[in-house]
Amino acid sequence: MTDKWAPRMAAEAIGTFMLVAIGPGTAAVTLWATGQASNVGVALAFGCVILAAVYAIGHVSGAHINPAVTIGFWLGGRMPSSDVLPYVAAQLAGASLAATGLRAVLGHATVGAATVPAIASGPALGVEVTLTFFLMLVIMAVATDARVAGPIAGLAVGSTVAADALAGGPLTGASMNPARSFGPALVNHMWVSHWIYWVGPIVGAALAVWTYDYLRQGSSHDHRVRRR
Repeated sequence: MTDKWAPRMAAEAIGTFMLVAIGPGTAAVTLWATGQASNVGVALAFGCVILAAVYAIGHVSGAHINPAVTIGFWLGGRMPSSDVLPYVAAQLAGASLAATGLRAVLGHATVGAATVPAIASGPALGVEVTLTFFLMLVIMAVATDARVAGPIAGLAVGSTVAADALAGGPLTGASMNPARSFGPALVNHMWVSHWIYWVGPIVGAALAVWTYDYLRQGSSHDHRVRRR
């Protein structure tokens, strides 16, 4: 383990707690208050909380707050194997604690926080792979490429999550994150097609890591447009 291990795990747990409390929490609260969840409102909540989490803990743990991101970085050789399981455990713990809190406050309405596909399993898997691919591709750019301006990381990742949620929310819940799906599934005992929310994000993240590494090879030269 590297130095300062415990604070990084705490940061991942807190960040994932924030994500589940605000993102899925918005879906649960609107279901409780109005009887239906607004996809636009939920997408906005996800984008905002990701933006906040990146700026709050990104400098501490990298703000993965997503097992698929952690595994993607590991597959790409950007994370030691010894950190993977502790990161994932911290993320699952934070998500489960947040979902438990939502259940205590909102009761049965917490089912609105769960991700259950509204389409067949095959297409749902494809949606989760694709959405996570887009997300991880952006993360790779802002987190691993020194040529990308650091301060834009939160905005870039948050806006990608919001866009993905707008497009895929009605189809699969646009999870892109096994921990985000695990916490609400655990407290609501809703495991229908839960495997999609592990396989899809992990495959999508892995494909994005390998794709960005390939794209990076062709960008060693200066392709900026020169002004005359």
